[in-house]
Amino acid sequence: MTDHTDIDTRFELDDRQRAMLAEMGVRVWMPKSKPQAAALAEDAVQTPASAPVTAPASSAVATPVSAPASAAAPVRSTTPPPKMVTVPVVDISALPEGIAQMDWAALQTAVSSCTGCGLSQGRQQAIPGEGPATADWMVVGDAPGEDEDKAGASFAGPAGQLLDNMLKALSLTRADVYITHALKCRTPVGRSASQVEVSHCASYLARQVALVQPKVILAMGRTAALALLQSTEPLGKLRAEVQSFHGVPVVVTYPPAYLLRNQADKAKAWADLCLAASLVQS
Repeated sequence: MTDHTDIDTRFELDDRQRAMLAEMGVRVWMPKSKPQAAALAEDAVQTPASAPVTAPASSAVATPVSAPASAAAPVRSTTPPPKMVTVPVVDISALPEGIAQMDWAALQTAVSSCTGCGLSQGRQQAIPGEGPATADWMVVGDAPGEDEDKAGASFAGPAGQLLDNMLKALSLTRADVYITHALKCRTPVGRSASQVEVSHCASYLARQVALVQPKVILAMGRTAALALLQSTEPLGKLRAEVQSFHGVPVVVTYPPAYLLRNQADKAKAWADLCLAASLVQS
């Protein structure tokens, strides 16, 4: 039986978006009064952080909450500042030269023919990613699975269908979003990616971010978080706040495959998507 979870919404939803959330197993609760809804939306909004030339956006700052005139002290945001990180160190001898200068065509070719680590020996094909050349949204998953390896596309099968529903609830389709994985080759069944394997693909991912120039990156999974943030913290500690990769805001959330097995966490994932949407809209 589907596990439905109530959640308050952070922005106005039309009937189609509500239907998509219902398919995800999320029931939307709306405050009775518009002022209450506006206050909830204001609390969720954050603005992106100042970016280097290769990546857009600006320092993520929580929207301040106006304190009553009688208050003794102003209300302060508890949202921690973005965590600025660098690309992990990579054994460049195992990778093609000039990745940082590659255009899309060269990068796709380099990923498809990469033999930088042992994962290349067990794949049917590498999965570079797909989507528009530039986009406000970038979704980064962990690693391709069996469905993706067969289909030659990111987020295939039931997990991909759930991702499509999540995007539709935000009035987005795959045509609006650049989608890729932290790793470009599937890992053996039952084994997570190693730090070495993540590092070998890190330069490819960093170049994709520089080319896409997203306003927000949605990191769906622990391997995606490791690749972007070099963090091994549990997802529960990384989600619900704004991180940063080279000046681009990063929101960490649960991967669709996990949500298919853990229906109760769909509400948390929806809250993470609302946080990411607030960064794009700001």
